[in-house]
Amino acid sequence: MIIRHEIELDAEAISAVTKAAFANHPISNQTEHFIIHALRAAGVLAVSLVAEVGGEVVGHIAFSPVTLSDGSRSWYGLGPVSVLPARQRRGIGTALVQKGLALLKARRAEGVILVGDPHFYERFGFRSPRELSHEGVPPENLLALPFGPDMPQGVVQFHSAFAATE
Repeated sequence: MIIRHEIELDAEAISAVTKAAFANHPISNQTEHFIIHALRAAGVLAVSLVAEVGGEVVGHIAFSPVTLSDGSRSWYGLGPVSVLPARQRRGIGTALVQKGLALLKARRAEGVILVGDPHFYERFGFRSPRELSHEGVPPENLLALPFGPDMPQGVVQFHSAFAATE
């Protein structure tokens, strides 16, 4: 498996992987591929990685800036992260997360925030901080990983591309 930055030619494969990964997800509206396209079109994909096996894109992860009501800067949102269903539970998602976090640390980011399954993301050090909230998201599913000693406080706002529906 190779983890690498996305290139322009990957866009269609990323969309296909994302559609497949979220097709039967219980809390998905099947708009994740639209979100990635909108993030890319807005020029805010800070890190966009693909996992490739045998020349085939089998996974993808996106990171984009988030806004925090306390004015904290250099925080990023993780998501969506997608792995083809036939390739799930083989460490591909874990490898994508680890590589993305390492790249953001190297850029001196302050931390990463996501909405997701705590059971999956706690292994990377994410936790559900009382200090943060996001409208419509249960507190246990809003997770943050500070790279330093400071946790921001207040309301998290992901890029407007997360509202994309086409």
